[in-house]
Amino acid sequence: MVNQNHRHHRFLLAIYPAQSHINPALQLAKRLISMGAHVTLLITLHVYRRMANKPSIPGLSLVTFSDGYDAGFSVFSGGDDDYRLYSSELKQRGSDFIAHLITSRAMEGEHFTCLIYTLLVPWAHEVARAFQLPTALLWIQAATVMSIVHPYFHGCETYIADKIKSKDEPFTIPGLPLLLSSCDVPTFLLVSTTNPLSFIFPLFEEQFRVLHKETNPTVLVNTFEALEPEALRALDGINMIPIGPLIPSAFLDGSNPRDTSFGGDILHASNDYVKWLDSQAESSVVYVSFGSYHELPKKQTEEIARALLGCEHPFLWVVRENLIKVEGRKEEEEWSYMEELKMKGKIVKWCSQVQVLSHTSLGCFVTHCGWNSTMETLISGVPVVAFPQWSDQNTNAKLMEDVWKIGVRVKPKVINEEGIVEAEEIRRCLDIVMGSGEKAKEVRKNAERWKMLSREAAKEGGPSDTNLKAFVNGVGQFMHVDG
Repeated sequence: MVNQNHRHHRFLLAIYPAQSHINPALQLAKRLISMGAHVTLLITLHVYRRMANKPSIPGLSLVTFSDGYDAGFSVFSGGDDDYRLYSSELKQRGSDFIAHLITSRAMEGEHFTCLIYTLLVPWAHEVARAFQLPTALLWIQAATVMSIVHPYFHGCETYIADKIKSKDEPFTIPGLPLLLSSCDVPTFLLVSTTNPLSFIFPLFEEQFRVLHKETNPTVLVNTFEALEPEALRALDGINMIPIGPLIPSAFLDGSNPRDTSFGGDILHASNDYVKWLDSQAESSVVYVSFGSYHELPKKQTEEIARALLGCEHPFLWVVRENLIKVEGRKEEEEWSYMEELKMKGKIVKWCSQVQVLSHTSLGCFVTHCGWNSTMETLISGVPVVAFPQWSDQNTNAKLMEDVWKIGVRVKPKVINEEGIVEAEEIRRCLDIVMGSGEKAKEVRKNAERWKMLSREAAKEGGPSDTNLKAFVNGVGQFMHVDG
């Protein structure tokens, strides 16, 4: 129900140009609009041009700007210097555009109520600060991740760094009752010349420097109260508000129409995988996807393929076809290998993940443990084989296996000297989750429990919905910007 008192609210939403940021931001925009607010969503030209179907929602204005890379930029296509140049251009152009937008809208009598910005664009907060415009950070990762990273940049860097280096000794983070090992922390804290995420470290450092300038900064977190109660209260002086899961509303109430997230709009793909899923037995399919960014090494791809061919279950695998090539084989043998996979399962370049996870034929999800995928998994009640790759995924995998107990994680000690998880270990995890033993029963029971709790949180009148409404009601009151 639209609150008439919210109709004067105008939110400016600035997001980092990546799908993992765009999808939850769009869902937040939709919820704010449903409460009567107007949302201006700021995106780059590259993102806008990739949309096959531009979202047309009353109350939503899409505003585009050029980041200087209108053909796109991949964080993995170059080195740290390339990313620093891109990041600098994005900051300068984005800052100038936001300042112009705030000024021009004010001259037209349309003053923004609040700027909401996602991770990796702390400069958006700085612009809003100059205009005395209240801000809120949309944290698109777990509250637990923030509760690990914040102390690192706020007095505990030496302690956490030393614990990470020790590797074998479990440790805790102040305020967070969770026993961690070095393989459970976000990889961007592993600062070294060999860390593929070393270029992101300064952005997180800047992000928390910006937060420390505020008194009781507001952080909207894509999680829900029952999922991370301790983490949400672990940080003194930060107002963490759980407003998730930020999932298309149609999937929260059990219906299953076309996904209207940006993920479905950006990529062109056939939906014949739905017909294939319809033809499979209930809870029989292994779904495999490693997200939008990470490109697995060919040897790792081969090990996954070996595990899938060796298990007893059909599979749906999202992968670029050119990666299903085994090094050392001739082209004819490569296509023969592909045909063997296609006989047992289905390989697609893209699918609507929420649609797949909500299908009755799904038995488990082999996932990289990105936070959006984690939220989609929880709301669908699907058991997991956790296969983290980078960023916050190690921490998410830890939560899945040891806290929420909805799956099993491939064991780091089984990774061979080349950093590849071998087929036998993947098979071990699949056999546990898809089996009929006590562990499988426990995992399925827990997955079903979290499904109910996550849907309860996000529905109208639920805890997350209530939290977001309270945020909107008090947007001009409890947010404080220091002069």
